[in-house]
Amino acid sequence: MAVAAAAALILAGCSSGSGGKKAEESAANASAGKAGTPRMTVALVTHQAPGDTFWDTVRKGAEAAAAKDNVRLVYSHDPNAGVQANLVQNAIDQKADGIAVTLAKPDAMKSVIGQARRVGIPVVGLNSGLSDWKRLGLLEFFGQDESVAGEAFGDKLNTTGAKKIVCVIQEQGNVGLTQRCDGVKKTFRGTTETLYVNGADMPSVKSTVTAKLKEDDGIDTVVTLGAPFALTATQSVSDAGSKAKVATFDLNKALVKAVKNGSVEFAVDQQPYLQGYLAVDSLWLYENNGNYSGGGVQPVLTGPAFVDRSNVGKVAEFAAKGTR
Repeated sequence: MAVAAAAALILAGCSSGSGGKKAEESAANASAGKAGTPRMTVALVTHQAPGDTFWDTVRKGAEAAAAKDNVRLVYSHDPNAGVQANLVQNAIDQKADGIAVTLAKPDAMKSVIGQARRVGIPVVGLNSGLSDWKRLGLLEFFGQDESVAGEAFGDKLNTTGAKKIVCVIQEQGNVGLTQRCDGVKKTFRGTTETLYVNGADMPSVKSTVTAKLKEDDGIDTVVTLGAPFALTATQSVSDAGSKAKVATFDLNKALVKAVKNGSVEFAVDQQPYLQGYLAVDSLWLYENNGNYSGGGVQPVLTGPAFVDRSNVGKVAEFAAKGTR
């Protein structure tokens, strides 16, 4: 962020040497910490499902970078991979200057990303697709290694006394979610079961998890892959009369409160605000200075980091602002 801000000031300073109204505007932008570079349009296209508040934080990060970089941000989303691909095609048709995209189902995005490349639109990835971004020809990737995060999660569970867990996947076919559960299973020394739910229907998620807990009272921990599902799982635990604990991937403001009051054991934070911010900022840097974060070879990792009772107080300060 500091490098990007410095670059913005340097570019604004170069423009101010021409004099006149343009120079005055550039100087004003520089003093406000905003880029004096030409206006550009960036399309951010994700696989966000309705009601998934995780993406609100991603979007806030993207909007912060856009405001700083004089970028017009166009955000769209759909969990259906075919529709998401069409949204990317819309961005191409509208001649966006850059596209940031998630790759929850990478093969469905291959063709349209190739089309963007053919017409000269740079594309970066964020959040989902770490294993596939280079294969699909993206410039950069910002996110978490889901397998590594899952393995760290499993190690953490080993310290809590867990013996039997159920890993709840809210979207079948989402490679990132599958990698998380597989990673947990790899390092967790107890028994792991996988439970698929319909993440687009939260009452159904609640009833499915409740039924599983009633069916198997040996489950001592419910592992969810998103903050809203963790909060729903706490209700399922109560409804089932279970003593199971809940632990999760990802944060939102309500989830931070749940960790603080002990209804959720811990969470993995992949820093979604940073993912959105870096994705937009990287396209601005590429457009204005030809930069590649990670040299175009390595991803820029934003997680995992654990949030539990030991550090949740500090995280809560930022969660209150909607940035964690």
